[in-house]
This record gives sequence, C-alpha cells and structure tokens, in this order.
Amino acid sequence: MARGPLAIGAVAAPLTRPLLGRRGLAEGDLIARWDTIVGPLMASYVLPEQVRFPKGQRDGGELTIRVPSGPFAVQIQHDAPALLQRINGYFGYPAIARLKIIQAPLPIKRPPREVRQRALRPSEVAEITATVAEIPDDDLRAALERLGRSMRSRQS
Repeated sequence: MARGPLAIGAVAAPLTRPLLGRRGLAEGDLIARWDTIVGPLMASYVLPEQVRFPKGQRDGGELTIRVPSGPFAVQIQHDAPALLQRINGYFGYPAIARLKIIQAPLPIKRPPREVRQRALRPSEVAEITATVAEIPDDDLRAALERLGRSMRSRQS
C-alpha cells in the first residue's frame, strides 16, 4: 500500500521515545516545544530535566526543571501554578502535578553556524533550470529550482 509523505512528528516520536525515555522525558514534545509551551523568556532560564510519573500512570507526574540560580528558583516557585497550567494545557490533560526545581548552570547556547554560499556559475544555473524544466506545476518547479540552487551553492 503506497502512502504519501508523513509528518515528521508521526515518525519522530517512536524514534526518540527510547532515547528520551531513559532520562524520564518520554514526552519528547516537552523538550522539542519547550519555548512554545513556556514562552521564550522563561525558556531562556528554565530547562526541563526529567519527568517522573507514578507507576503505571501517565498523569500526575513530577517535572524536574533546572534554573541557574536562587532568584530564578524563587521566581519559578511563584510562577509554578501558571507554568503547570501552560504545560498541562499544551498536553491537554493533567500530565504534570508538581515541579521539582534544581539549581545548576544551564548549557551554553551557541549561535547557529553561518552557512557560506558561493555564487553560482551561469552554467550551473542553466543546468538546474534544465533539470526541473519539464515539471508541469509552476510552484513545485520554482521550489525545486530554489532547492537546487541552494544545494549547489553550498558545494565547494
């Protein structure tokens, strides 16, 4: 039975669950979407570490979070009800009942690596254009041409 393309989320969860589950983060979305769940400001100084659920349950869990210092811990204790509401609202059920706060340095976030692209020679542009010329859908042809140019400009 042939199927079309799948969403990355449909295949990522089964692949990441064994890796993240060892750290108690079987809910990979919690890490992947942390910025979205708690907001960019809070995500800049709060990091999810581990989720523990009561044996045999997937709700009422304890989320261990890392903060860099005491003042942040006090702020998180103050904001805990709102934070729990946002997390549980994201999952759509009361997955997390308690927060456990640990104070430890946060990992250093490095800026994304800059990709260097070179200018394409006219012969390379012509080759890419000729390769996609027979594609009848204008939008698809244009997208594939942009992709081809981008990939070729990254090659040495």
